[in-house]
Amino acid sequence: MASGSIHVAGVIDIAEARLLIECGVRYLGFPLVLDCHKEDLTTDAAAAIVSELGSQATFFLITYLNRAGAILELCRTLSVNMVQLHGETDLEQIQLLKQEDPQLKIVKSLIVRGSNMGTLIDEVRCYEASVDSFITDTFDPVTGASGATGRVHDWEISRRLVASSARPLILAGGLNAGNVRQAIRTVRPAGVDVHTGIEGRDGRKRYDLTRRFVKEAQIGFSEIELEPDVC
Repeated sequence: MASGSIHVAGVIDIAEARLLIECGVRYLGFPLVLDCHKEDLTTDAAAAIVSELGSQATFFLITYLNRAGAILELCRTLSVNMVQLHGETDLEQIQLLKQEDPQLKIVKSLIVRGSNMGTLIDEVRCYEASVDSFITDTFDPVTGASGATGRVHDWEISRRLVASSARPLILAGGLNAGNVRQAIRTVRPAGVDVHTGIEGRDGRKRYDLTRRFVKEAQIGFSEIELEPDVC
């Protein structure tokens, strides 16, 4: 994963994938086999998008699956080599996943639930030798969802996790064009992830919102490259 990367989750169809790529997004995620949320498209539809546009972007699986065999099978069906794990996945299963496919890039979620900093740091220490990166996201106590909640968490928690982790960290959780630049300046992540923050009321990604998000994120990443982290 390149530093300053921009990820978009929840690609609905090939037209939306093309729109995102045109806007400069190079990491596009398919949420499949979920917990609280409804899937946006079928596995076959996602695989068809990868087949058509796979040379233009890095597509990846987002899932709550927690068994190595099932995760790997779905990745192979989609023809993707990157997976974002949001389920309760044991370290043993992640190690098995790496053993079975050393080329698979694994992103492990860290879910911010109020002030659970200690627990999250323990997770980082437990998993960082076996994953390629982490992603912080926000728990919604109303729906019970862990990710894609549209809710912002305390960025200082993510900032401390960046400082504590030997692996890159992607920031997610309620990001949009209006706050992503400040979020990057505060947290100093390796990448950012957006889902609902660039969608219209119809639930589809909008060109204008996506372009603004990409521009603001790029500015934010440029700024932290020029400014030393004094904290």
